[in-house]
Order: sequence, then structure tokens, then C-alpha cells
Amino acid sequence: MAKIVCVLYDDPVTGYPKTYARDDLPKIECYPDGQTLPTPRAIDFQPGALLGSVSGELGLRKYLESNGHELVVTSSKDGDNSVLDRELADAEIVISQPFWPAYMTAERIKRAKKLKMIVTAGIGSDHTDLQAAMEHGITVAEVTYCNSNSVAEHVMMTTLALVRNYLPSYQWVLKGGWNIADCVERSYDLEGMHVGTVAAGRIGLRVLRLMKPFGTHLHYLDRHRLPESVEKELNLTHHTSLESLAKVCDVVTLNCPLHPETEHMINADSLKHFKRGAYLINTARGKLCDRDAVAAALESGQLAGYGGDVWFPQPAPADHPWRRMPHHGMTPHISGTSLSAQTRYAAGTREILECYFENRPIRNEYLIVQNGKLAGVGAHSYSAGNATGGSEEAARFKKSA
Repeated sequence: MAKIVCVLYDDPVTGYPKTYARDDLPKIECYPDGQTLPTPRAIDFQPGALLGSVSGELGLRKYLESNGHELVVTSSKDGDNSVLDRELADAEIVISQPFWPAYMTAERIKRAKKLKMIVTAGIGSDHTDLQAAMEHGITVAEVTYCNSNSVAEHVMMTTLALVRNYLPSYQWVLKGGWNIADCVERSYDLEGMHVGTVAAGRIGLRVLRLMKPFGTHLHYLDRHRLPESVEKELNLTHHTSLESLAKVCDVVTLNCPLHPETEHMINADSLKHFKRGAYLINTARGKLCDRDAVAAALESGQLAGYGGDVWFPQPAPADHPWRRMPHHGMTPHISGTSLSAQTRYAAGTREILECYFENRPIRNEYLIVQNGKLAGVGAHSYSAGNATGGSEEAARFKKSA
């Protein structure tokens, strides 16, 4: 018997839903690069259900308990005496989502003597100290591509909301006003703007493809250059430095993984290279940006807007400056946890667990760390090291909210 600890976000304040806005989901056969969707032997949930909250349990309880395993599901992950910390001592597997991450620090990994695998139900395993996982022989896996397109759609939505000044305009409606001049004094067309992505992997490339019909000029920064055919198809300009990209772009979107080399890549110095009045969109990881430098750039007007859904730590403390800075379009971390995406990453999590318990190889594209080294997609996207430092600040959210 194995103990699996699954850390998920809380249920809706109105209770777990009994009905949904839609009856079904569109059927998707495969991802744009041909990779198949998750292929577990079976699932025990209805596609389109809320699976990412505590009561949803990622649809795993029946499968795990019928095979003699113990499943502990909780939202308690931070602060003194959290359920996660209490259950870690004999946990074999820890599962969490990037939206409500179980920060698997070196200290936690050291205390979890029986821990064999850490699974991200979603994409992005920076909430795990990857160096510590390598040193302790722990497998780290994530459900690659499961919500890449979901995140790219959020980038598009946020970009348009900021450029067109949608959020303040909506607020005028709620206040009973018809203040057209107030609404449009910061509203522009996206058409003709220069848009650049930092990283052109699955999410970044999807963003570029979605941007093209808007008549934008497209740029990208990536150490892995795209095929010449793709550059020609999208009329892309490749850059080798953030400074070069930022100097020419009206909109910059961050779509790269967080690791020690990318931490705080957006800071007071790098923001000086941005065009005055540029928009910065971040649906990758909050710690790519220096928190206070972003707030200061919005206050000064160096940035016209900042939006996205990623914070550090997560959940963000109630006094996080991004909650109150001007001209932002922030949401909680929701871009990759639409009900559509949840269906895919819950199925992918089960596929990973089936492989683990049946001693079958886990898909190479799902692997981040295995046998003491970076593996699979992890070897392409990450570097050794720890990006979890400072995560204890998340405990402040419950105390100050």
C-alpha cells in the first residue's frame, strides 16, 4: 500500500457544483505537435467536472483505493502544522497543481523518508526543489502540454483586456455610468503592434499563432531557434537577448519556465529597456519578475499595463503589492485550470500513476527528474537548482486575508 498526498485548492465558497454551465466538452484528438492526449486505462470522472478542488480529488479516489492505496486530499499546505507536513513522513507520492502548489523544498524532501515521486497535475514543476529531488533519487513528473493552449488563450484575453482598457470600462457599467471618455483614454488597437514572446515553446508558439490574425508584428526570444519554415510562416523576428526584444515590442509575454537562471529576469534594470508604455503579460511564473520593480514601473508609466495570473508565492498574501498597483489585469492562477484543462491533467495524472504502480515507463515528455538527473522535457526546459526559496511567505495569506 502506498500513501498518496494530493494538495488541491479549496472548493467554491458556494459549495461543490451540482450543475455546470455546459453539458459537455469539445472533443480534441491530439495536440498541435501530434502528441496524444493522456491515455490512462480508464477514468472515474465526467469530463468537464471540477476536478482541481478538494472535492474533485482529480478523480483519483476510486482508482487508488480499489488498488489498496491510501489517498489523502487537502488544501492545507502552508504554515505550522499543515496537513501536508503532518502526512509527509510516510507519503510515497505527493501531487499538487501549479495553481495551489505544494512547495516541495529541500527541507520537506529531507523529512519525507518514503517519498518516491512528486507529480505536478499541470505544467511547471518549479515548486519542487529539483536539485534536492535529484539528490534523493525522487522522480518528478508533470502532464506536459495538457493546458498549454488554455494558458495561451489567457495570454490573448489579458493582452486585449489591457490594450483595449476593458476592465476599467466594465467597472463603469457596474457603477451605472456611461463615461466613454474615461473608458477610452487608455484604449488602443492591437493591430500593428509589435508583440514578442520570451520562449517559443508550446505556449509561446501558440500565442504567436493566435496573435498573427490581429495584424501584429511578431518577435521571439528563445535559445532553441524555431524551424525556418515556422519563422517564414509567421514572419517572425528572432532575438538573442531580452534587451533586443524589449526595445522593439509594444507587448511582451513571458512563457518560459522558472529556474535559477530565469528568476527575476524582469527587474528594475531590464525594465529600462522596455518601450515606455509597453504591456507585460506573465502567465508563466510570478518569480520571473521582481515584484516591486513591476509595481514601480506601472506607477511611473514605464509600463502601461501588467497582467496575467501567476504570483509568488501562491496563494499570494493579501498585502501583495500586485493586488493594488495601477493598470493591472491580474487574476488568481487560473489560466491552466479551466474545466477543459482539468479533464486533461487529471487524466494525465492517472496515466502517470498507472505507469508508476505497474512498473511501466512514464512518458518521456512527462518526465522532469528521474534516476538522479534531469530527464525528458525537464532536461530541455530546466536547470539544476532551487526556485522554491521564499515560499514560506505563502503562510501569510491565511493569516492576513
